[in-house]
Amino acid sequence: MNDNRHISVGLVGLGRLGRQHAENLAFRIPHCTLTAVCSVKEEEVEAAQRDLDVPYGYTDYEEMLRNNELDAIFIASPSGFHCKQIEQALAAGFHVFSEKPLGLYVGEALRVQEAVLRHPDQVFMLGFMRRYDRSYVYAKQQIEAGAIGEPVLVRCYGLDPAQAMPSFLQFAKSNYSGGLFLDMAIHDLDLARWYLDAEAETVWAIGGSHRYPDLEQLQDAETGAALVQFEGKKMGIFVAGRNCVHGYHIETEIIGTHGSLRIGTIPEKNQVALMDERGVVRECASGFLERFEQAYVDEVIEFIRYIREDRKPEVTVADGVQSTILGYACKQSFETGQLVAVQSVVRK
Repeated sequence: MNDNRHISVGLVGLGRLGRQHAENLAFRIPHCTLTAVCSVKEEEVEAAQRDLDVPYGYTDYEEMLRNNELDAIFIASPSGFHCKQIEQALAAGFHVFSEKPLGLYVGEALRVQEAVLRHPDQVFMLGFMRRYDRSYVYAKQQIEAGAIGEPVLVRCYGLDPAQAMPSFLQFAKSNYSGGLFLDMAIHDLDLARWYLDAEAETVWAIGGSHRYPDLEQLQDAETGAALVQFEGKKMGIFVAGRNCVHGYHIETEIIGTHGSLRIGTIPEKNQVALMDERGVVRECASGFLERFEQAYVDEVIEFIRYIREDRKPEVTVADGVQSTILGYACKQSFETGQLVAVQSVVRK
């Protein structure tokens, strides 16, 4: 390996998260050059080229794939485009990083898995960034060291700030979000699989839209919950919501046979405590970009490292497939009110 080799990346999708990824690729990732950006919105392309000093800009994804200066494609477009864009990038010979979820439907996720398996010499990585958050990594290390015995139950809260609801409603109407469980809870579902080292067997999900009834017309929920039975009688309890008035609240608990671990019990913005007439006030993180700022950097550092060192990521396409299957089962259960069996098709 040439230690001086830089990986040239083309990014598609310049929305809120995509723009943050673009800035990370341009300024914060070693051995990486952001060479091209793509968006259907020409003004986003022009702004990224100007602000980030990116030489190539496109409004046509397929045109970007014809740029022979690129080594890898970074997909940060809306969820409904992921599968097709992954397949196209792999077929064009590129290494690929895709934001979650892998897909909105099980069939397309399985199709992408086959595409990845057909290209064993190309790196494919999925953006489950919480696996790269230092607190979540430490919890996994503690579990593997036997600190809590055998993990038997995972409880997750994933609550988005209420102030983001107006912009989300516009996104939800585009039919590209996939709904509460595929869009939001997918991170927690993946974490449960990771921590329990088990696949789901059955799921029952419920939900409602109390402050924002518009979501009911989209067959979505403002707040939802799922109870999942995993292999070996292990359990998962998941709460997801979009109406958290105090900010961005991500909380995870892993209960084992000899102890438990909790991550993010109080969603603190930092270590500052404000004391005034209201008492002691601790501010909360305003959103996922703030809470997982370093994790978004660390996961891409690893992606570039995998390419340069010709290694495969620990987060595999199979993780994306199985999490999509579980997320879609939650969606089915929520929509039908029925207990849903979950099929395991993991291929490592």
